[in-house]
Amino acid sequence: MEQSNQLIDLVHSRIDEFLETRQPIVTTISPDLTPLVEFSRQFLSGGKRFRALFCYWGWQSVATSESAGAGRDFDRSPTDLAPIVSAAAALEIFHAAALVHDDIIDNSDTRRGAASAHKLFEGIHGRSGWAGSQVDFGRAAGILLGDLLLGWSDELLDEGLAAAPDASAADRARSEFNRMRTEVTVGQYLDILEERAWLIQPESELFGRALRVIVFKSAKYSVQAPLVIGAALAGADPDHLHALRAFGLPLGIAFQLRDDLLGVFGDTAVTGKPSGDDLREGKRTVLIALARESLSEPARSELDARLGDPLLTEDQIGVLQRTIVDSGAVERIEALIASNVAEALAALEGSPISGAVTTRLTELAETVTRRVF
Repeated sequence: MEQSNQLIDLVHSRIDEFLETRQPIVTTISPDLTPLVEFSRQFLSGGKRFRALFCYWGWQSVATSESAGAGRDFDRSPTDLAPIVSAAAALEIFHAAALVHDDIIDNSDTRRGAASAHKLFEGIHGRSGWAGSQVDFGRAAGILLGDLLLGWSDELLDEGLAAAPDASAADRARSEFNRMRTEVTVGQYLDILEERAWLIQPESELFGRALRVIVFKSAKYSVQAPLVIGAALAGADPDHLHALRAFGLPLGIAFQLRDDLLGVFGDTAVTGKPSGDDLREGKRTVLIALARESLSEPARSELDARLGDPLLTEDQIGVLQRTIVDSGAVERIEALIASNVAEALAALEGSPISGAVTTRLTELAETVTRRVF
C-alpha cells in the first residue's frame, strides 16, 4: 500500500511539473489560451489513478520476478523511477483526454461532481457575452482540449521512454501504448455505433456486441494495457506479458461491468454523475442486453422507448431501474463480475509474477470491482 501511495504522489508531481513546462508554450501565444491549461489542471487533479497503479505494478512484476534475480529492486532513486512514473503519468493524461471527448460524445454535463470540460467552456462564452452559440463553442473548445491532452500524453510518454536504460524495452512499451490508443478509439466508435445500430441487429447478437464494446473501449485500456506497458518498459519476456494479459483482460471486463451498474444505480455522491445517467444517454450496455433477454415484449418495448431520453425524470429513472432489477439482469452482471475476477486471479497462479506483486494485484482487483451502491 505504501508503494502505491508513493507512486500516486510521484505521478501527481510529474503531471504538475509537466504542465508547468507546457503552460508558457501555450500562454505566451495569447492570454486567451489560459483556460486550456487551467482546465487541464482541473481534469488531471482528481481520479483514483488506477491506470497509473496498474502500469507501476506491471513494471514491478518484472523487477521482482524470479527471472530478474534475487534482490533486484527498481525502487531506489528518482532516476530509477523516472521512466515508469512518466509512463504512468502519460496514461493518466491520456485518460483525461478520453474523458473530455467521452463527455462531449455522451452530452454529459458533469464529471467527478463538477462541470465537464465542454460545459466549462460554455460558461466562459456565456459570461463573456461572445457572439454565436455557447453550446457550439463549448463543444468545439472541448474537442480541442481533448486533442491537446492527447498530444501531451504522447510527449510525456516520450520523455519517460527516453530516460529508460533499455531502448528495446522502451520501443516495446511505445508499441503497446500505440496499440492501446487505437483500440480505445475504435472501441469508442463501437460504443456510439451500438447506441444506434442495435435496432437492426439480431436479438441473439446484442449481448456479444455489447461485450465487444467493453473489451475495446474500457477493459484493455483501463487494466490490461497499463499492466503490459509497465511490464514491457521493464523488459518483460513473452511469458510474463502473456500472464499479465490473461489477468488484465477479464479484470478489465469486470471493472467495466461494475461501472455499467454504477451508471444506472450509482450514488451521485460516489460517482460524480447523476443517478441513472447511462439511461438518459441511451447506453446499450451488457446490463441492458441482459435485461432485454428476460423482459416481456411490452416491458422490453417500454425500456427501448425510454432509453436515451435526456429528459427522463427521477420517477421515470426509478421505474426503469426497477424494471432492470426485476429482469434479473443485475444478478447476472454480479455473477459475470465474480467469474471474471476469478478468471483474472487464476491467471496469476503458476505465473512468473512474484507473490508480493500478486498480492498487490489481488488487492487492486478487489478495489476496482468493489460494490459501492
